[in-house]
Amino acid sequence: MHAVILAGGKGVRLMPYTTSLPKPLVPIGDQYSILEIIMRQLQQQGFKSVTLAIGHLGQLIRAYVGDGSQWGLTVDYALEESPLGTIGPLLMIQDRLPEHFVVMNGDVLTDLDMSDLLRTHTASGGPLTVATYKREVKIDFGVLTAVNGQIASFTEKPTIDYRVSMGVYGVSKSALAPYTAGLPLGFDDLVLDLLAGDTAPQEYDFDGHWLDIGRPDDYDRANAEFDVLRPVLLKGA
Repeated sequence: MHAVILAGGKGVRLMPYTTSLPKPLVPIGDQYSILEIIMRQLQQQGFKSVTLAIGHLGQLIRAYVGDGSQWGLTVDYALEESPLGTIGPLLMIQDRLPEHFVVMNGDVLTDLDMSDLLRTHTASGGPLTVATYKREVKIDFGVLTAVNGQIASFTEKPTIDYRVSMGVYGVSKSALAPYTAGLPLGFDDLVLDLLAGDTAPQEYDFDGHWLDIGRPDDYDRANAEFDVLRPVLLKGA
């Protein structure tokens, strides 16, 4: 079981925390980095090897992780000389990847069982499986629709729910075959191409804990909640 962790971004939205540290290395709960939590989870869930796609401040990630043996994992690296998007780094290392593997962002805190995601993806036979999470947005206004100048419906301060990508995917090498290595390729590009080709990605519906640490308030929340979440995120640690 193999995972690719995307850790090459500049973490611009998380400034100033990422001024001197890559986002996956910012500390959570004064004891762990985000990346260490992910590595511990992967090991606990049965993964044996990890590829870290690095770029900005990648030398710090190499120094921190090394060969991965401190977590019982075998780690290798894919270096982005220039930003390649979410999927682009995978194109450079296709020959090092198994037929099916997990890809995840290096700034996600979740108790998602990545091994179950991978098994479900492999069994589906499809090229891509996307872990999804329900989000709710409270609208603070009355919402209406109008037809031909007349109000047809009205809802006072509704709550709208939708599903979002968690930044964790099951991927098959067949999904990468049409693309050229070295060129940028985003997750959005891949999904739209699959939909256009009538090979719709599968959904992995998840309702546990998930926090994408993209902004300072997300980071502050993660630290404030970590004492409670630690037994969930790091079972047995």
